Amino acid sequence: MMSEFVLPRFIFCLIQYLREGYNEPAADVPSEKDLNKVLQLLEPQISFLEDLTKMGGAMRSVLTQVLTNQQNYKDLTSGLGENACAKKSHEKYLIALKSSGLTYPEDKLVYGIQEPSAGTSTLAVQGFAGATGTLGQLDSSDEEDQDGSQGLGKRKRVKLSSSTKDQSIMDVLKHKSFLEELLFWTIKYEFPQKMVTFLLNMLPDQEYKVAFTKTFVQHYAFIMKTLKKSHESDTMSNRIVHISVQLFSNEELARQVTEECQLLDIMVTVLLYMMESCLIKSELQDEENSLHVVVNCGEALLKNNTYWPLVSDFINILSHQSVAKRFLEDHGLLVTWMNFVSFFQGMNLNKRELNEHVEFESQTYYAAFAAELEACAQPMWGLLSHCKVRETQEYTRNVVRYCLEALQDWFDAINFVDEPAPNQVTFHLPLHRYYAMFLSKAVKCQELDLDSVLPDQEMLMKLMIHPLQIQASLAEIHSNMWVRNGLQIKGQAMTYVQSHFCNSMIDPDIYLLQVCASRLDPDYFISSVFERFKVVDLLTMASQHQNTVLDAEHERSMLEGALTFLVILLSLRLHLGMSDDEILRAEMVAQLCMNDRTHSSLLDLIPENPNPKSGIIPGSYSFESVLSAVADFKAPVFEPGGSMQQGMYTPKAEVWDQEFDPVMVILRTVYRRDVQSAMDRYTAFLKQSGKFPGNPWPPYKKRTPLHPSYKGLMRLLHCKTLHIVLFTLLYKILMDHQNLSEHVLCMVLYLIELGLENSTEEDSDEEVSVCGPERCHDSWFPGSNLVSNMRHFINYVRVRVPETAPEVKRDSPASTSSDSLSSLQNSRRPKVLQRENSGTAQVFSLVAERRKKFQEIINRSSSEANQVVRPKTSSKWSAPGSAPQLTTAILEIKESILSLLIKLHHKLSGKQNSYYPPWLDDIEILIQPEIPKYNHGDGITAVERILLKAALQSRMNKRIIEEICRKVTPPVPPKKITAAEKKTLDKEERRQKARERQQKLLAEFASRQKSFMETAMDVDSPENDIPMEITTAEPQVSEAVYDCVICGQSGPSSEDRPTGLVVLLQASSVLGQCRDNIEPKKLPITEEEQIYPWDTCAAVHDVRLSLLQRYFKDSSCLLAVSIGWEGGVYVQTCGHTLHIDCHKSYMESLRNDQVLQGFSVDKGEFTCPLCRQFANSVLPCYPGSNVESNLWQRPSNKSIQDLIKEVEELQGRPGAFPSETNLSKEMESVMKDIKNTTQKKYRDYSKTPGSPDNDFLFMYSVARTNLELELIHRGGNLCSGGASTAGKRSCLNQLFHVLALHMRLYSIDSEYNPWRKLTQLVEEVNSQQGNEEQQPEVPILYHDVTSLLLIQILMMPQPLRKDHFTCIVKVLFTLLYTQALVALSVKCNEEDRSAWKHTGALKKNTCDTEKSYEVLLSFVISELSKGKLYHEEGTQESAMVSPISWSPESMEKYLQDFCLPFLRITSLLQHHLFGEDLPSCQEEEEFSVLSSCLGLLPTFYQTEHPFISASCLDWPVPAFDIISQWCFEINSFTERHAEQGKALLIQEARWKLPHLLQLPENYNTIFQYYHRKTCSVCTKVPKDPAVCLVCGTFVCLKGLCCKQQSYCECVLHSQNCGAGTGIFLLINASVIIIIRGHRFCLWGSVYLDAHGEEDRDLRRGKPLYICKERYKVLEQQWISHTFDHINKRWGPHYNGL
Repeated sequence: MMSEFVLPRFIFCLIQYLREGYNEPAADVPSEKDLNKVLQLLEPQISFLEDLTKMGGAMRSVLTQVLTNQQNYKDLTSGLGENACAKKSHEKYLIALKSSGLTYPEDKLVYGIQEPSAGTSTLAVQGFAGATGTLGQLDSSDEEDQDGSQGLGKRKRVKLSSSTKDQSIMDVLKHKSFLEELLFWTIKYEFPQKMVTFLLNMLPDQEYKVAFTKTFVQHYAFIMKTLKKSHESDTMSNRIVHISVQLFSNEELARQVTEECQLLDIMVTVLLYMMESCLIKSELQDEENSLHVVVNCGEALLKNNTYWPLVSDFINILSHQSVAKRFLEDHGLLVTWMNFVSFFQGMNLNKRELNEHVEFESQTYYAAFAAELEACAQPMWGLLSHCKVRETQEYTRNVVRYCLEALQDWFDAINFVDEPAPNQVTFHLPLHRYYAMFLSKAVKCQELDLDSVLPDQEMLMKLMIHPLQIQASLAEIHSNMWVRNGLQIKGQAMTYVQSHFCNSMIDPDIYLLQVCASRLDPDYFISSVFERFKVVDLLTMASQHQNTVLDAEHERSMLEGALTFLVILLSLRLHLGMSDDEILRAEMVAQLCMNDRTHSSLLDLIPENPNPKSGIIPGSYSFESVLSAVADFKAPVFEPGGSMQQGMYTPKAEVWDQEFDPVMVILRTVYRRDVQSAMDRYTAFLKQSGKFPGNPWPPYKKRTPLHPSYKGLMRLLHCKTLHIVLFTLLYKILMDHQNLSEHVLCMVLYLIELGLENSTEEDSDEEVSVCGPERCHDSWFPGSNLVSNMRHFINYVRVRVPETAPEVKRDSPASTSSDSLSSLQNSRRPKVLQRENSGTAQVFSLVAERRKKFQEIINRSSSEANQVVRPKTSSKWSAPGSAPQLTTAILEIKESILSLLIKLHHKLSGKQNSYYPPWLDDIEILIQPEIPKYNHGDGITAVERILLKAALQSRMNKRIIEEICRKVTPPVPPKKITAAEKKTLDKEERRQKARERQQKLLAEFASRQKSFMETAMDVDSPENDIPMEITTAEPQVSEAVYDCVICGQSGPSSEDRPTGLVVLLQASSVLGQCRDNIEPKKLPITEEEQIYPWDTCAAVHDVRLSLLQRYFKDSSCLLAVSIGWEGGVYVQTCGHTLHIDCHKSYMESLRNDQVLQGFSVDKGEFTCPLCRQFANSVLPCYPGSNVESNLWQRPSNKSIQDLIKEVEELQGRPGAFPSETNLSKEMESVMKDIKNTTQKKYRDYSKTPGSPDNDFLFMYSVARTNLELELIHRGGNLCSGGASTAGKRSCLNQLFHVLALHMRLYSIDSEYNPWRKLTQLVEEVNSQQGNEEQQPEVPILYHDVTSLLLIQILMMPQPLRKDHFTCIVKVLFTLLYTQALVALSVKCNEEDRSAWKHTGALKKNTCDTEKSYEVLLSFVISELSKGKLYHEEGTQESAMVSPISWSPESMEKYLQDFCLPFLRITSLLQHHLFGEDLPSCQEEEEFSVLSSCLGLLPTFYQTEHPFISASCLDWPVPAFDIISQWCFEINSFTERHAEQGKALLIQEARWKLPHLLQLPENYNTIFQYYHRKTCSVCTKVPKDPAVCLVCGTFVCLKGLCCKQQSYCECVLHSQNCGAGTGIFLLINASVIIIIRGHRFCLWGSVYLDAHGEEDRDLRRGKPLYICKERYKVLEQQWISHTFDHINKRWGPHYNGL
């Protein structure tokens, strides 16, 4: 029931809504809003249909019935009934059809729609109708296309003639079912996502699938039209492909539709139509009369790749063999397709700008290259994949036949005869490339006879012109001849050879040229090459010449280009017989030789065969096996501070040794510098392996044998024209003519060697006699074989030279002169000069020769012999009028190629008679020649190799070489050296000496530079640091001298002109991240694992301070602890100093300099002028000696009591603020900087805001922070000792001066000075108790001893005396030791305590009781037992206390561990204040070494028996009295607050080094957990999730939901967690970003794939694994605060991260 009644009406209702909602707007472009409104209204209906499809197969088949039932459709929609509504709806539907340029066949008469609507002028596709012939006549009408866009500029669009044939594909649509009309509206509404989903959800139903596919094909043309008009063509394209890929990937279905619905015809026609809308007249060759049309690359259609959905469908169906076969068999389709391809032939034409630089650089070339690759090359590779076996020969013949026809049409259309128009180039010749690739396939896979598919000679000549023009243009572009066309022309030249394009572009072009060369006359081909490269005029024996077509500065590079091209042409075997594996190997070797490559860049750089079914897929088995055969993997190495390296592949030694192929490298380089890079690497390899010490030439490499079909290619090497060129060039090089380079020589020798390797006929010695004078007169060389021509002597050459040339001699010798090579101005006709003597010398001209050959060929091939070559009208070639008169001169040459080579050997080696034929010593060489396949060496070795090969090939050559050598080197007795020779020898010697001197200098420079780099640039690791320019070593008091790095003057720092250290101040929370367990925390990767910050150092200190503040007087609390665990200020310096006034002017200049990157001058940031290290303040250096060496060297004989009094007096003196000097101002300003470095919340801890106690606390905490951090940088202990590294570059001394100066302003009231409590017994204890409401002071045992130390020392006037320092340390040590005893007593249980109390009491009467820990411990226990400290232990408490059995050793260890942190900090402090070295030691003796270094140990102390920490004690007042006074304070507190009393006791220091969170091995585990994790604020999954690597907090990068007062979450978190430094792992990109204050940078990734590479943004989707070394480097940079120095690419984040 439902299926019959409800569903059809429901769907009809939906269609009516769609009809109603669609209003045809005026501009033919429905406004987005209206369409979206209709779709929103229909949302529930479409969703209902979608839900039905999910109900399973039965429901789907019911739906299929309804959608495809034609009767239902007819009944409901015919619109003929009485129902007005239905009628109206039907009319709307017809209007919609009409406006889309479609007709509805049956209703034509009713609604009077007679003619197809005007907009669609169409292309006649005669192929279908059986008619042949090319495109219709050009139609000159200016009628605009239907989408109303204007013609671009002056180039009018071209319309192809309208024709009624096969209009149906484009214009007729008839809907017979709901499905068809639904699809129509889906297209009309530009593929709404919901509709697409509904239509696709039905696909599992087989019947529906077929029906829907047919419907889709029926609407294909309509889809194209809608797509062309669409504004959202990108989204629409994706949705179209989303559908079509599911339909056309099924081979069975594709075949069925091809057979029943003419799928191929439709696709090709639709593509043709699509491109037809943007055709323009081609300006190639004959601008006025050209009949050829090309696509206009500036049109949106091409620029936005609107065509790609259709092209990708086409490629998709061509991948099915059955469909491709139909295509290849259907001649009509092939003709149409070639028409389509010819639209791209010659597009994007470049014309060389000769005068002005082009105003606007068009970027259309992107579109052009993309179009050729996608629309032409990809379908070509698809077709080629089906032509792999002999049986498919017919297909190839078809394609080649129609391709040649299309090419012939093209040549006719552009009016091409034999000369390309000058200064024009197009890189797009898809027809040539189709032809070439099918030829290659035919020979390689189908065993076709090449000649059977080649055209006649004339066609071959035409075919070679344009590809050759491209090669010449490449050389011109690289010679900067196209520089006025802007950068885009370079871009084209690069894209043409780039890895994704090369095998569809340059490779087929070169192959086609190779085919032409193998079949054409070699002399013609060679002369064409030199003429195309415009270097004919250069090839003259004369020392001066004129070139009408090239400027002198371009000649050299063009000549190199021509020779290089010939070498590539003759050496490349990509399509001439190499197997796929060999090709892959050669490509890989070429890429690896240029540079070490990562695995992914190699995959990218190896030209893949664009067709996936070809078998060479990168990443396939063969790729990996070839890679492992040719390359070694170089794992990434990490220098701290070095750049992040990736895993690289580098060529194996044997590859350099045997496979390095410069020809392949030149062919594949996008940037010319890569060729040089490959040569440099090759040179380095030869030097390193000791194979060749000098500067090697590119090696000569034997080639794989040619396929028999291409044997003719080698005739190029054996033609007179080439030999004349080689001879001329050798001669010119020998004579040092201008514009010749070593590169030219290298290529000349390469060609000679190739010729010798490939000489065909065995050279017989009798040949000479045959060749009499009658054959010699008209030619330079007797024959065409290089082997015999090499020995042919040329006596005289007639040349045409300017009259000014030195060669012009008025008299000419009488003997026969051989021909000369004339230059181009010497008109096109050969000039014959009659002379009296027998030989007539004909002036030889390359160009004339080429003309003559061409004429012969044309006459031979054309039936009408009278057809003559059109005379050249182009004035481009005529000589400029100003040229000097040319005259003929005769040069005496008397050389042969062999003799030139031998002289060249002498020239290259710089010695006379350097060449000696090797076979004269060792005849074996000729019998068993061991010529290696691969040769290293330079020009000299190359010449020797060639001469040996020449001698091997013919006895004649051998004899002549010997003769030449004899002639050049007559065996004469050693003669006296003439003056001239002596002069040259002296010159040589002088040169040699100069060279050595230069080497020496360079070496010295290098070593200096190295030492500078080692010292100055060492910003990386906190280990290796540079000494400041401060004279520390002198024992006598000398003022420290500083060098200013700006003005370069040296001098002391003075009150008036202070010097300062370049420093970087940064807030740091690294200390706060220390935890008490060694195992670093792991990054949470499940919901259960959470990290709580309760056990971090910062948290514990915070809790302690707030507890103290609850019970004690605020001002006293703030002296009992240190802050700065979070947000402490760390000061570091690069060690360079500058005058503060110089610094100010430096900052001024930075402020005015607009090009600043990465730092903000307004915030005081700058880079050190010398080492460019980042800095933001200057720390003034205190005048006076830098190290108070004199003061501590005097032995102190005062008693400790006297010293204590002195200390107290000195502290009591108020620090008068120094007079207003420049120095004091700077000190004040740097103090301000230090305060502003950290946030207010990290400075203000007092209950009364702004109290001076706050500042006091902050200042000594800065000192504490810096000492603690230095300790961490040293690994947490001082065992390594040494004048330690970090000390050399430390600025603590200067920092102490600044802090002390400021702290002395706040003299502590002597009442409260802790020093009194430490050193005196206070009598009236009770008076304090009396005042109840006032909070008590903090008991001295609750004080942090290290803080007390810093307070005491900074309260002293600077510079401090050493004996005062030691005195303070001794006093504080007694307090520390007592704290240790109290902590120990609390740790153990009741029984232990009573036992100790007892044993200690027994020993109390022995001597030296104050230095026995047992006695002291028992006293402490008995004193504290008076209070409630021990009482509060409930049962549960005692359970928690670990039942350790304490032995004397373990107690001693406990006490030492308790005191060690204090000793370490104190030793560091002493090291910085007094410049003493720190001794190094073993870990177990650290305590004793440090205590003796600090002067705690009496000098007479014996070290034999086990060391006892108590022996360091030196009590200023009787021990038991002072201890009981201290314990009394605690007892009186525990009376009221017993629990807190215990909590506040200082526990033993337990902090381990800070670490970042430990990351899992595999990145996937992080990704899976975090990329789905929801944001805690808005409970949505963030777009860019990130996680903090310090504390594990999950944050949203750039997330607006978590924004607070304009700060995004990452920035906020970096302030809260790291006081401005944040380290975040971006989950979706696998990279780490660092936020430092107002700047951020991308740090890199710590996860690498199996090949040691990053995968940023997870684009490649490879499994990633943690790289522990990288993570260590990251952690090291975090701990040492060196992010700013090591990472260079910082940018502002504007709080938006």
